[in-house]
Amino acid sequence: MASKNDIRVTIGGKTYTLSGYESEAYLKEVAAYLNEKIAEIRNDKSLNDLPFEMRNVLLQLNIADDYFKARDEVAMLRKQAAETETYYSDMKHDLVAAQMKLETAQKKLRELTDK
Repeated sequence: MASKNDIRVTIGGKTYTLSGYESEAYLKEVAAYLNEKIAEIRNDKSLNDLPFEMRNVLLQLNIADDYFKARDEVAMLRKQAAETETYYSDMKHDLVAAQMKLETAQKKLRELTDK
């Protein structure tokens, strides 16, 4: 089993200790992602007058939106991969059938020419 990592990161200007079995690089990447999303909300001047709670909900909605888009993209890519796999499997079967027909035709031709 992988060892547990404890890493200190700064998220939204506050320092936290993240703990998990993921790599330190991964935990830093997660923190960087959160900081990026927080910066997007902070840099949108049209949101400055909103209460903190409302901006926090917008942040959560943005993260949820990213998640759902990524989930949908993964589902689409899995479907495409399955369709591609089926296509190539069908092609392989067609090739084997064609090779068998060719071998049968060649055998018949040899039989005819040997007579």
